[in-house]
Amino acid sequence: MATNFKSIPIIDISPLLAKWDDPNMAGDQGVGEVVQQLDQACREAGFFYVKGHGIPDSIIKEVRNLTHKFFSLPYEEKLKIKISPAAGYRGYQRIGENITKGTPDMHEAIDCYREVEPGMFGDLSKPLEGPNQWPINPPNLKQLMEEYTSICTDLSRKIMRGIALALGAAADAFEGKRAGDPFWVLRIIGYPKVTHANGHDMPKNDIGCGAHTDYGLLTLVNQDDDITALQVRNKSGEWISAPPIPGTFVCNIGDMLKILSNGLYGSTLHRVINSSPKYRVCVAYFYETNFDAAIEPLDICVKRTGGTKKFERAVYGEHLVSKVQTNFVKEDELNS
Repeated sequence: MATNFKSIPIIDISPLLAKWDDPNMAGDQGVGEVVQQLDQACREAGFFYVKGHGIPDSIIKEVRNLTHKFFSLPYEEKLKIKISPAAGYRGYQRIGENITKGTPDMHEAIDCYREVEPGMFGDLSKPLEGPNQWPINPPNLKQLMEEYTSICTDLSRKIMRGIALALGAAADAFEGKRAGDPFWVLRIIGYPKVTHANGHDMPKNDIGCGAHTDYGLLTLVNQDDDITALQVRNKSGEWISAPPIPGTFVCNIGDMLKILSNGLYGSTLHRVINSSPKYRVCVAYFYETNFDAAIEPLDICVKRTGGTKKFERAVYGEHLVSKVQTNFVKEDELNS
């Protein structure tokens, strides 16, 4: 669980990536050093930066550039891919439409999920069935974001192998029935400085995204290089800034990893406040377990924490759907 950390550690994961599929990776000195740093970061903060991740800076920047282009479009153009239950909760949401703990968030976003075919996970996945909604403009946004999602999925799987070793488990502990066929979520987010959305009066609130934890295993945050807005809460309740460090991702662990680790690692509260005079974008990729996975503490983690399971088993898909269906303000409430 979180300590009174004052800053967020930076981890060079290149030694882990070089050996990620080596059957003897656990015995490699370089991997061992990365694993030790991951363990400390997950225990103390639940957040860390990664560098040496191998993703070209040109892709990371282009993802943000196209995100800025989309959000600069006229409001009516963005509404062409409006989010709705009928669209599987995929698409564009206007400022104030997403809510955190009952309060509208001052951001707009495109929400994307791994595409779910009808009946793919039975009734469990029905609310999320359907394809993602992509805008016509910018014309290459869909292709870039799908490529980016694939890259982030690959990177996250490799980082999770290091985290598995950090917990004392086998490197492939998060493969197979747990996360061998991982679900993913992509949120393309824009945070305006002002509290009005293109002339539409919105609730007076400067919180871009209220304090929350993430649902799944691991989050990769790609944020603008020149605006500090992400804040992480330590044990004393202080909000510690996570300033942008060019060439890195901010990573944090989610609720499913907290359960799997039996509380050895906690999912840390975080929020976003854009106090800059500039519009800020962030693209957050969420690496999840298998959609229908029944998640419970790993045996090794139960043993390391006194022999008692501290968490009930949770089905990831149920957890996600319940959150998604309560995360939005209804249209009539927005217009009142």
